[in-house]
Amino acid sequence: MWSPLAGDLLSGKYSPTNQKPADSRRTEFDFPIVDKERTWKILDVIAPIAKAHQCSPARVSLAWLLAKPVVTSVIIGAKRHDQLQDNLAAVDLTLTQDELRRLDEVSALPPEYPGWMLQFQSADRLEAVDRLKHFPEASK
Repeated sequence: MWSPLAGDLLSGKYSPTNQKPADSRRTEFDFPIVDKERTWKILDVIAPIAKAHQCSPARVSLAWLLAKPVVTSVIIGAKRHDQLQDNLAAVDLTLTQDELRRLDEVSALPPEYPGWMLQFQSADRLEAVDRLKHFPEASK
């Protein structure tokens, strides 16, 4: 996963009132472009989790991503040895199912068209329908 810390925003050193800390990568060049309001909400959930595990928000962020079955690796961009050590320690941090759920919920992207149509069209159904089972020719 490229830029797992959202260009350092999920490191914990940024906040709505401190968006360009001195000597940070975003002081001069605010990249990559991200939805900062969404990021602040994610950090509000990450902060107490990091405190409970006595670690950095960056470590929690990386451990959260590494816990996802579809993520096989993350590309980190530490510029200091202590950042590298902290990032690498994410592989040893095990988040609880509740912590993972809370992080997934707060970070969920709003559904976009046409994806939201499936849920909308199925709203009046009593149960999920396996379309391939009923219409096998659709898989060809």
